[in-house]
Amino acid sequence: MTSVTLDHPVPDFTAQATSETEVRLSELKGKNVVIYFYPKDSTPGCTTEGQNFRDLYSEFQALDTEIFGVSRDKIRSHENFKAKQSFLFELITDPEEELCKLFDVIKLKKMYGRESLGVERSTFLIDKEGILRQEWRKVKVKEHVNEVLEAVRSL
Repeated sequence: MTSVTLDHPVPDFTAQATSETEVRLSELKGKNVVIYFYPKDSTPGCTTEGQNFRDLYSEFQALDTEIFGVSRDKIRSHENFKAKQSFLFELITDPEEELCKLFDVIKLKKMYGRESLGVERSTFLIDKEGILRQEWRKVKVKEHVNEVLEAVRSL
């Protein structure tokens, strides 16, 4: 599977999400789509990022934009995380790393002197025609969601 490229169509995908839903990109045509990848449910940075998207969710919705968070966590963990944080958007589970590979977010990470492969915090903006318009990699949580919202406004 090839990975996504700016200003090119994102290949269609289907993924399992919270609320017993299945997300199919082709069914979202006519809406902008923000997909943000994060390392792990209920960790400090991931919680803050999700809360920031939650707090601006109505503004994204007013711009015909759907938001999806993605991590490798299982659906049960996602359901608990979503409920605890009152997220209004769905979380996609990607334990087989299919979406992670499509968006090329699995990177070598170093923590406490040990190396492992993990999800690099990244966000992608897909326009109403299914074209990847912007990507943010190595995301720093503070002010990030505001940047994404501004990018949606400029479409």
